[in-house]
Amino acid sequence: MIEFLNGAKETVSYREHFGIRIYLNQEAEDYPIHWHTAAEIIMPLENVYTAVINGTKYVLHPNDILVIPSGELHELFAPKSGKRIILQFDWSLLYNLTGFDSTFHLLRPCLLVTSSENEDLHGILRPLLDQLIDEYFSNSVLKEASAYSLLIQLFVLLGRNFMNQEHRLLNNSNQKQHKYIDKLLQVCNYMNEHCTEDIQVEDLSKLSGFSKFHFMRLFKQFIGMSYYDYLNQHRIMHAEKLLIDPNLSVMEIAMSSGFGSLPTFNRVFKKYKKCTPTEYKCLQGNHPPR
Repeated sequence: MIEFLNGAKETVSYREHFGIRIYLNQEAEDYPIHWHTAAEIIMPLENVYTAVINGTKYVLHPNDILVIPSGELHELFAPKSGKRIILQFDWSLLYNLTGFDSTFHLLRPCLLVTSSENEDLHGILRPLLDQLIDEYFSNSVLKEASAYSLLIQLFVLLGRNFMNQEHRLLNNSNQKQHKYIDKLLQVCNYMNEHCTEDIQVEDLSKLSGFSKFHFMRLFKQFIGMSYYDYLNQHRIMHAEKLLIDPNLSVMEIAMSSGFGSLPTFNRVFKKYKKCTPTEYKCLQGNHPPR
């Protein structure tokens, strides 16, 4: 059940001053399109569960693990009967750990882990989730610290698995792979922190220590998208936070988010969020100032 919904924004209520919320959902209730600053993990236990994220439909079977990063618009559709674990947590508590922001961004718009497609990864993640759930509902001393340590382990595994996929950085030695990963994560962190500024590819290639074209090729090979798409996605994430403010116009938000013009902002925003900035603003219950 969504407890607090303002327009399309859900405010997650954490219990006991705990930055994690876990509950067993058995309701035959669909959740309309919404988003939240919390990250979310959904794992069905009985029957299927359906999620629509950025217009893409995902049918989850029992024990499938779906990770939804913060800020993603999504809908959920429940069967007439069934059970699923829903875990929501305050991502900002992990945000300052080196590399986590960039790693988490790689999972967008979501990540589905199934035992049929990735048996090894699923076989490690499922026991970690079970331990996390047990810890959350226990009365043990330092249970909050223990829960967060398990959560960190879970996302370290996801990040490393993503970076070590066989199709990435082919034909390079392990030593070179580590060098490239370190350099490109450094570039990602720079873009995360300076996404609203006028960043040129020449600046990024200089920071990485590679030539412009070598940098562009490696970045796309490693991240799975061009540096330009990565930069725009972070600008959109920044814009989403500003769109909550009813006192800011869409033009002001476009300029404050690193976009050179309103048409460019509208086009890029619609590409990633499947709606215009004005429509997104209205989803929050805010009508943009004229």
